[in-house]
Amino acid sequence: MSTAFLFLTQFAILAYALVAGVFLAFSDFIMRSLALTGGHSGLEAMKVINREVFRWIFMALFLGMAVVSLIFVGFGAFAPSGPSGTLILLAGLVYLLGCFGVTVIFNVPMNEALAGMEVSTDTTRDYWLQVYVPRWTFWNSVRTIACTVSAALLLFALGFG
Repeated sequence: MSTAFLFLTQFAILAYALVAGVFLAFSDFIMRSLALTGGHSGLEAMKVINREVFRWIFMALFLGMAVVSLIFVGFGAFAPSGPSGTLILLAGLVYLLGCFGVTVIFNVPMNEALAGMEVSTDTTRDYWLQVYVPRWTFWNSVRTIACTVSAALLLFALGFG
């Protein structure tokens, strides 16, 4: 493993863990807190969060790690280096499918549906509490686990490297 690739792998461990930490905060207490605010304030706050997430460091890490994950998949597929290469490939796949893929297929469509709803209606509030919060949190927890597993797989890969 070259020095540059080793550095990329070490950076990716930290980045995967940082992304997992953000997702963990949402699954562990942020979504529950927003749901407990009563009325429509939690729903309104989530709509703001969904808009603001595109403007900050998190989005750069989230999207950047998808690109890095593609590099890891390519490395693992075309430059086999025993168990280390396999673990690196798996780390990339787990992130791409379990984090990025879940986001695109599940979380983003729910965010877009919520964005199009009028905050003050009872229908929107019911959707927020009965559908959005439990489903979004479930899929967010899947993303948390995927990012954590990706970080762990890379950490184990360095042990074989």
